[in-house]
Amino acid sequence: MMSVAPRIRTEPVGSSTILGKQYSVFVIKEGYAYTDTDGNMKADGTVTLLKGRRAVLVDTGNPWDKEAILWGLEAHGLAPADVSFVVCTHGHSDHVGNLNLFPRATVIVSYDVCRGDVYLSHDFRAGLPFAVDDCVEVFATPGHCGSDVSVLVRGTDEGTVVVAGDLFEREDDDGSWQVLSENPELQAKNRNKVLNLADVIIPGHGPPFRVIKGSAPVL
Repeated sequence: MMSVAPRIRTEPVGSSTILGKQYSVFVIKEGYAYTDTDGNMKADGTVTLLKGRRAVLVDTGNPWDKEAILWGLEAHGLAPADVSFVVCTHGHSDHVGNLNLFPRATVIVSYDVCRGDVYLSHDFRAGLPFAVDDCVEVFATPGHCGSDVSVLVRGTDEGTVVVAGDLFEREDDDGSWQVLSENPELQAKNRNKVLNLADVIIPGHGPPFRVIKGSAPVL
């Protein structure tokens, strides 16, 4: 008997903007990671703005990214005080470097959720997503670190967008993400989960890419 198995390929979106009726997604700073001529790793994380019923910032780059973030918000008519939620997908320095710009926001760093110095109870470890509203949710995708999260945005013009932090370093990162992973087996499982959920993925260190799902017969 023949069954059908999913077949997935990817391609670049070719834009830093994904529009939508409820939320639009803007990459206000594209991350990068490469080895320089001296053999040192140079890296900075992608910073992404979700603009809709609320303003949500996903990852805050390195400390020297302050002006890029302020400029990016201003370009969309926003100031730091207008940002309701800041989500840092994990605790590395190139993702949490400008949290101090957003003292009024609800802040999610990995599995911690706080408003000011009040820490809210939320059980990401049990697989419970944190709903910003009915279009945006934060969900656990550990592997790169022990408590990574990603952000899902429903209903854009491109479909479902997942801002994935370093779950994906970039498109076509097979062979490189594993050496940076605390738990490659778990990360591979969550990568597959997101590939099946998403129409577009925004990775931690590269431009957005589409996920194109087909099918192939299995004998």
